[in-house]
Amino acid sequence: MTDTRGQQPPYQGYNGALPGERPAAQPAGAYHPPRAYDGPQGGGGTQGGQSASAVRRPRTGARTTPRTRKARLRVAKADPWSVMKVSFLLSIALGICTIVAAAVLWMVMDAMGVFSTVGGTISEATGSNESNGFDLQSFLSLPRVLMFTSVIAVIDVVLMTALATLGAFIYNLSAGFVGGVELTLAEDE
Repeated sequence: MTDTRGQQPPYQGYNGALPGERPAAQPAGAYHPPRAYDGPQGGGGTQGGQSASAVRRPRTGARTTPRTRKARLRVAKADPWSVMKVSFLLSIALGICTIVAAAVLWMVMDAMGVFSTVGGTISEATGSNESNGFDLQSFLSLPRVLMFTSVIAVIDVVLMTALATLGAFIYNLSAGFVGGVELTLAEDE
């Protein structure tokens, strides 16, 4: 096998004890652990090409603002099955909100007397001597309004789910041509 790493610097041997060997006898005196940088007390001179004045000092002007990491990502594909599931659940939630909003709105308008006032005006305008005219209050009763709203909500659920799934298919086709939507995400540290 050949060495493909190229020219390597000469190996500077380690003079200490190898694992499993006894260390060489140390001179008598206090033990001093090895240090990454020699300070002014530590022997002076140069070691490893650095002078004694090249001691690492803490930075005083360090940044205090947090660093923000950013990543540019591309949405290459949207899974139509997951889009369909999510859009189905969101459209059901929207349908329930529509039904509740219609019921609350009907109750508020009925409590304010809107139906009786407008219904009286319409029955006077459409009535004749033989008939009373159009009865708005019976036409816009709460059960009829809720039934109509429920039908609209079911149609919206079906349409929104189908359109979102179709949109995922169309996005996948267009992302194949142009590469998709690029997003830049940032993380605060």
